Amino acid sequence: MLVRGIRGATTVATNTREEILAATHELLTRIVEANEVDPDLVASIIFSTTPDLNAEFPAVAAREQGYTMVALSCVHEMNVPGSLAKCLRILMHVNTDRPLGEIKHIYLRGARALRRDLVDDEE
Repeated sequence: MLVRGIRGATTVATNTREEILAATHELLTRIVEANEVDPDLVASIIFSTTPDLNAEFPAVAAREQGYTMVALSCVHEMNVPGSLAKCLRILMHVNTDRPLGEIKHIYLRGARALRRDLVDDEE
């Protein structure tokens, strides 16, 4: 079994606690479902937001979803001029036998523009 990184990103409509938690919940759920992640095999999750999102820690949503014993961390992304605003990202480290080519990275809402090569056009 290897540790694989699974990425995901989404955008948040407004900098409110409710919006940040809802977007995090949606993204985390989609990552877990798409990759059939066993929560007991999650090593850690890093949540990052652009500096314009600071009304709540995204990790709160993960704790609410039962990730109470998983190492979680929240950080801000670099403030690069012209970068996507109100963006929330997840990097989940998972112990898995799934080959690298079968990992599904999830990009939702406005964050779909970040990795068009990984976005399913049917979503």
